[in-house]
Amino acid sequence: MSVVILLRHGQSTANVAGILAGRSPDVFLNDKGLEQAEAVAARLDGITIDALVSSPMERCRQTVAPLAAATGLPVRIEPRLAEVDYGEWTGRELKDLGGEKLWQTVQSHPSAAVFPGGEGLAEVSVRAVGAIRELSAELGPDAVILVCSHGDVIKAVLADALGLHLDGFQRIVVAPASLSVVRYTPLRPFVERVNDSGELGSLRPAPKPETAPAAAPDAVAAGPGTGGRHQAGPDTSSDAVPGGVTG
Repeated sequence: MSVVILLRHGQSTANVAGILAGRSPDVFLNDKGLEQAEAVAARLDGITIDALVSSPMERCRQTVAPLAAATGLPVRIEPRLAEVDYGEWTGRELKDLGGEKLWQTVQSHPSAAVFPGGEGLAEVSVRAVGAIRELSAELGPDAVILVCSHGDVIKAVLADALGLHLDGFQRIVVAPASLSVVRYTPLRPFVERVNDSGELGSLRPAPKPETAPAAAPDAVAAGPGTGGRHQAGPDTSSDAVPGGVTG
């Protein structure tokens, strides 16, 4: 029974900037992400890993580098585990994407979502799941394989392992530097860990500090073209972030 450890890359410069990095070049881990990569290597100390596999994206290669140094294993690059090709969405701010018509398809019917000039999430699922299952078969039933990839890619693999339709994959959360574990057997996969980072603080985040004093009860927020009334944007609090959560 091969064990696949799915590691999402650490926090990147694009994560904190709120940008959908996709396959943009020169997206690297920030200082926190580098610390997370070192912490993952320390966390897995004592686990015998047989193979290290990474997406071609630099942020994944950086994340797996401390593990490669600790284990002495080479890093195998697997193009099928690359980030989603978001096409024309690549490099755009997430706050602006919520107003796109496609956004709701990504949220409620992702199996039908095809990014303009890019690929569909169904295609991502096929390539990523195929890569994982081939690695598992190639390296044998007793192998422990660590794979470093991206939020939506890992969610697609987990959805397959859970027997979940791709339209339900947005219910899965995969945070930067988190570990998810799937044990593959001849009969079925078993999901043993999901989004495991060893911390629980994110279950109730600290309140954000107020940046301005509260307005008087009868005050009305005004802005250009609002007629003196505040025009709220779409409520995306229930929406999943393409590419995965950012922090």
